[in-house]
Amino acid sequence: MKKYYGYAGKILRVNLTDKKITKEIISDETARKYIGGNGFGVKYLYDEVPAKIDPLGVENKLFIMTGPTEGTTVPGAGRACVITKSPLNNRFIDSYFGGHFGGEVKFAGYDGIIIEGKSTMPVYLIINDDDVKIEDASSIWGMTTIDAQKEVKKEIGEEYATLAIGIAGENLVPMACIISGVNAAGRGGTGAVMGSKNLKLIAVKGTNGVKVADIEGLNAYSLDVIARMKASPGMGRNLPAYGTTGSPKTNNDLGIFGTRNWQQEQFEDAGIISGPYFKDKLGYGDGSNTCLACPIACSQITKVKSGKFKDAITIGPEYETLFSLGSICGNGNIDYIVKGDQFCDELGLDTISAGVTIAFAMECFEKGILTLDDTEGIDLRFGNGDAIITLLEKIAKREGLGKILAYGTRKASEIIGKGSEDFAIHVKGLEVPAHSSRGLPGMAIGYATSNRGGSHQDGRATAERTGKIDRDVIVGKGKYNVEVQRMTTYCDCMILCRMTENAYGLWGITEDHINMLKLITGMDVTEEELVDAADRVYALERAFNIREGIESRETDVLPKRFMEEPIPEGPSKGKVITREILDLLLDEYYEERGWDKVTGYPTKETLERLNLEYVINDLYKEN
Repeated sequence: MKKYYGYAGKILRVNLTDKKITKEIISDETARKYIGGNGFGVKYLYDEVPAKIDPLGVENKLFIMTGPTEGTTVPGAGRACVITKSPLNNRFIDSYFGGHFGGEVKFAGYDGIIIEGKSTMPVYLIINDDDVKIEDASSIWGMTTIDAQKEVKKEIGEEYATLAIGIAGENLVPMACIISGVNAAGRGGTGAVMGSKNLKLIAVKGTNGVKVADIEGLNAYSLDVIARMKASPGMGRNLPAYGTTGSPKTNNDLGIFGTRNWQQEQFEDAGIISGPYFKDKLGYGDGSNTCLACPIACSQITKVKSGKFKDAITIGPEYETLFSLGSICGNGNIDYIVKGDQFCDELGLDTISAGVTIAFAMECFEKGILTLDDTEGIDLRFGNGDAIITLLEKIAKREGLGKILAYGTRKASEIIGKGSEDFAIHVKGLEVPAHSSRGLPGMAIGYATSNRGGSHQDGRATAERTGKIDRDVIVGKGKYNVEVQRMTTYCDCMILCRMTENAYGLWGITEDHINMLKLITGMDVTEEELVDAADRVYALERAFNIREGIESRETDVLPKRFMEEPIPEGPSKGKVITREILDLLLDEYYEERGWDKVTGYPTKETLERLNLEYVINDLYKEN
């Protein structure tokens, strides 16, 4: 790369089959069209991973990418992403994690790492600038994610940033995640793909800097953003004090807090599992942690002070985990949530998919679909914290009922049957997280059109939840969500933390987005160009899924419960997203995107406008 600053300019490619290590140049054209991060990842994924391959087979690849912001002073630039074909739902998946790993990859001289092939034995990767080694991991195979990282750092040095899989990834559990420090690339089974390659861990450190186009301008801009963040009630006070742990009570008060497998949206113990209670009144707060280049420090450390799980400790638990191991399972005991969160980090399990799947099993048990014989004597009634902890381990080990639940709600419901499919809460095979689609219509269309499936990172709840956008209004939410997805896609290409969205913009491409890219890279871009870049990346993700034969208007749907069962109680009582409402929103959405309203495919004209002519034949094959 010659023209643009802010990039290392190289991709590190590691083939584990033949142990070949190569370094490739990224072109200026690719940088301008795809920006970085998610954009680079989906471009490589589409071009290099053949259609309909086994996600856990040797042909799948793991793309670990950084963006232009990593290694700079831009607030919120402390993340990296993992992109692959998901073993959980056989579609495009990108998952993001914080800490320092992304920065070290950039400092080592790379914009990303491509892992391909499969080792015949457990290995780990050490990256020290240009020195890249593949080492025997037999001694750490079987360790927890935390212990494996500690053990390797004892050998090579604490200055390395690391990521690892646990036994869930080693056992190819489709909801296994990757853990960096204690930060999770949580969704879609990235850990299983890493495990399928017999890759236990990656360690990286770098000594290079990151050159930007306008260092004085960027530093001044960053200081201005920090000032805005500190003046914000959310970013300046609430997040530094409580992280996302304050959200359960806030959303519960609005009547949009998923409870008992979404049979309800108010939880009687929401206040107890909220940070202001367990941190301040119980004294469970144990400091905070921060990612690279972040003034917010929202990662709250929580430690149980007494009782059965005394000294259990975790980061958070984040809002999603307070939901997935708490309210959605009817569990109001914070000790079990902290222990379960720590356990998931150690095992390498996605807390969202694991908890939502356990909640599904609990409803099956309470409805008599699963019996004590099926559960090996485990009392799976809602609220049983011991059952949650037990099932987490069984899922990671694929033992007993865990063999079935390891597949997630969609496949588990297909195996269990007996009408359980009607309350399997997923979108496109990915479990739905803690943001109500019945109470927030913008989230409904966000879930339905997410290329990942049930992800809250494509649709965003913030504007509707805080009243900046009226959540009672339906008309226009399809077009609104395209603007939200343009923001999320751009930020995933730059790789900016979602906790900064109130600073940079809640929807659409903003002046902040344009300014930071120009100051870092020197790209003189317009709003229209960045809209096209975001649309190009999102359309290519969609095209990947269409090529797999699993994406169309028919798949842009919500769980049956959200479309047929109104919220039964509370301030949002009666809210529901009917088929008629969803169709209205889809029509709006497709029109704004330039996608065909019948098929849900990007039209040929749209693909040509976005310089994606080369995918047209894959989507519109001649008969």
